[in-house]
Amino acid sequence: MTPPLFHLAAEQHSAPVTDWAGRIAWVVGLLVFVAFVYWLMRQGWKWRGTLQGDLPELPARPAPEALGEPTLTAGTSPATAPGGGGNPPLTLSGRYHGSTTAGQWLDRIVAHGLGTRSRVELTLTDQGLDVVRPGATDFFVPAAALRGARLDKGIAGKVLTENGLLIVTWRHGEKEIDSGFRSDRAGEHAAWVEALTALSTNNTTSTTKHETEGAR
Repeated sequence: MTPPLFHLAAEQHSAPVTDWAGRIAWVVGLLVFVAFVYWLMRQGWKWRGTLQGDLPELPARPAPEALGEPTLTAGTSPATAPGGGGNPPLTLSGRYHGSTTAGQWLDRIVAHGLGTRSRVELTLTDQGLDVVRPGATDFFVPAAALRGARLDKGIAGKVLTENGLLIVTWRHGEKEIDSGFRSDRAGEHAAWVEALTALSTNNTTSTTKHETEGAR
């Protein structure tokens, strides 16, 4: 076999050698980096929770019999009359997207499980807002603690379409909190804003009246 033909045959039969050691080292390095980033996120979460250690424990849910009847949809419809009407109770099934310091949509609150996103079932009564979260911490916002509601598009790093989130503002201890919810039926949000605003306004007016009378 002539030398040129010999080299041609060698090139055809030789296979590239895989650098397995290099590939394994690269994969291990990537896994270590991902684990390190995850650890940093966990430490940041714990650090934020420590800073929020002065936040009181969340109000416990009252016994079902203490909640009263669900508040009916807001407005001047027959449903708000003592005899009831054709509108259903104001309840909501959807997702809880987190809580922040009121007015600061990126200042996430993680203490007492408020940073955990979850499914949610909401019920509004004259006593307040009942928040049931399967797999996470349930809590209750007394009517006197409600400060209003609005529609927005983002909270705690979660951005949705315009007016895609129901934001409920409430006071807990010395802190005002925005909590974000999204109904499975986004068309319900407007009724919730109306009802929560009315309930918080009524309670604020009542509280102010009692304080004024007490000062006399």
